[in-house]
Amino acid sequence: MQKNKLTLYIFIALVLGVVAGYFYNVYVINAINVKLHAAETSIKSIDKGLAGLTDSTTVAYRQLKSRRSAEVLIRNASDSLRDDKLEGFTILSDIFLRLIKMIVGPLVFTTLVVGVAKVGDVKAVGRIGGKTMLLFIGATFVSLLLGMLLVNFFEPGKAMHLSIPELHLGTGINKTALSLKEFIGHVFPRSFFEAMTNNEILQIVVFSLFFGIGTAAIGEKGEIVIKAMDAISHVILKITGYVMKFAPFAVFGAITAVVAKQGMGILSTYAVFLGEFYFSLLLLWTLIVVAVFFVLRKRVFVLLNHIKDAMLIAFSTSTSEAAYPKVLLELERFGCNNKIVSFVLPLGYSFNLVGSMMYLTFASLFLAQAFNMHLSLTQQITMLLVLMLTSKGVAGVPRAALVVIAGTMAMFNIPEAGLGLLIGIDPLMDMGRSATNVLGNAMATAVVSKWEGELQ
Repeated sequence: MQKNKLTLYIFIALVLGVVAGYFYNVYVINAINVKLHAAETSIKSIDKGLAGLTDSTTVAYRQLKSRRSAEVLIRNASDSLRDDKLEGFTILSDIFLRLIKMIVGPLVFTTLVVGVAKVGDVKAVGRIGGKTMLLFIGATFVSLLLGMLLVNFFEPGKAMHLSIPELHLGTGINKTALSLKEFIGHVFPRSFFEAMTNNEILQIVVFSLFFGIGTAAIGEKGEIVIKAMDAISHVILKITGYVMKFAPFAVFGAITAVVAKQGMGILSTYAVFLGEFYFSLLLLWTLIVVAVFFVLRKRVFVLLNHIKDAMLIAFSTSTSEAAYPKVLLELERFGCNNKIVSFVLPLGYSFNLVGSMMYLTFASLFLAQAFNMHLSLTQQITMLLVLMLTSKGVAGVPRAALVVIAGTMAMFNIPEAGLGLLIGIDPLMDMGRSATNVLGNAMATAVVSKWEGELQ
């Protein structure tokens, strides 16, 4: 009931944010926007004039340069003033993002250690883990690729026409992939505590796997560790619930800031973006069901019937974590062995969030389009491969995908200011991708159970 109330509060916050943003735009920000637009128009006009002058020593050239400097100062001052006026709203979403970062690392560590340790047999961990990871890597690649293809097909960001902030002018787009040394640094932790401090999720996952296997290997002594980690994971999930209570305030602040800054016209672009994203999710659902049909045959539809309530829970609460107990119960009722379910599901929450995966490429390239930044096919494939690494371990925590997108944007020099375009409507998109994550994890668990001969 509390979860349903939270979803209601988020929707109320969205509506109030739109209303507050509209009035704030009209009565506070609009005058600044007019001044900003006039300065930008003047700068473009001066740039054209400068382009027509070949001699930089003439009085006319120096006068134009002087005028341009004055207009840049006006533009920067207006931009800074607008940000100051919106700071009270943007700080709400900043607090929320920081709290989300605080939760993700410990949650991944505890749940994954428990999942790995419960399997018990180290050889079984290797065998089942190998099959599971092969499936997850394939599903991740397909999801990311589908998001990349569809966002290029729809091009929802083209209508935004946002100017790149002065800070990013002349920096260009990173055209190189991670070096081998950097890749190793992102995967293998030098220190567990350093990984937790810096929120290096992939490093935390690697340590968690080692820790879980080690716990399973010491037998009965490891039971104490498993119980402790299980208890800690429940504590962190409780903390997640507390943090989520702040979500409506973050949503209100984010959507108010976006509408106040851009005006009501931004909502029409959001409507298109949402429609195209949900169509893409529907296509992903179809691909998942068709692929699993070749393994489970007609039983795939029985499984869909079993998990429909869990998917509805995830959709209404915007978090796949909320559906976890229901999914586990329904998979066992479907005929999956508890040993397989306890191991594969926690891994899935770190490695197989297919809805979130598709969103990562879709949203990242949407922001590049919004700033009129052209990314070549090579750069987009590089982004896809980078996301395959950086996205691992985001868990089923709402809005954690924004953290991954922020990191990816920095790598490709896409202005981080673009995150403001996403966070306001992120709860609406999170509902769809959370339900998709549940579908993907349930299907993957059933497939691994079938491969292991543990499906009744």
